[in-house]
Amino acid sequence: METVVDLYNAVRDRYPEIAEAADRVHIKTWGEPDPEFAYSWFESLANSLNIDMNKGIDPSNYMKLFSFFNQTLQGCGTEIKNCIDVAFVENLFWRIPSDKAEPYWAKLPASLKELYIAFHSRAPL
Repeated sequence: METVVDLYNAVRDRYPEIAEAADRVHIKTWGEPDPEFAYSWFESLANSLNIDMNKGIDPSNYMKLFSFFNQTLQGCGTEIKNCIDVAFVENLFWRIPSDKAEPYWAKLPASLKELYIAFHSRAPL
């Protein structure tokens, strides 16, 4: 994977149900998803997870996605790392109460936690 568009396509291909939920959020904010604007789609992806957090949806639904991001971070370039960090991780847990965030935080890989804490200076709990 070399570009954010590659990452966008990989997530959409591997996790179609999660991508559909992100698309619904994206359409409300930005309009129809377009690979040209993949970066903003990852913000929508985070926001769709936030919606599920607030609903108390089981975080295990997202374990494969979290693992995929964790694995991707191990060997990716700056462009992809910045997308995962800035567009996705920094938007996770936005306005989520601690009790709703805790089960997701507990399942989040260390690499994603590190990105979150590097930006927010604390865990979302």
